[in-house]
Amino acid sequence: MELFKEILINVLQKEEVQVTFPGLTVAMGELIDSQAYEALEKIKAIIQNDSLSEFMCIEEIVCVLEAYGSSGGNRHDF
Repeated sequence: MELFKEILINVLQKEEVQVTFPGLTVAMGELIDSQAYEALEKIKAIIQNDSLSEFMCIEEIVCVLEAYGSSGGNRHDF
């Protein structure tokens, strides 16, 4: 069975791959724009929340970015 997998991998890695999402009804640009707008709304709400300390405000913003797949980078290693 291992030989079968090795041969299959070798054959498939030479082939072109196409990914489709048949159920996706909006354009990728629209999808990204809507996600970005949603993230901005959440960040705005965090900034407007006077009960948060400066540290917690930044922490919450980084968490929002991470929830949308963006890394907090080195600023979020505490």
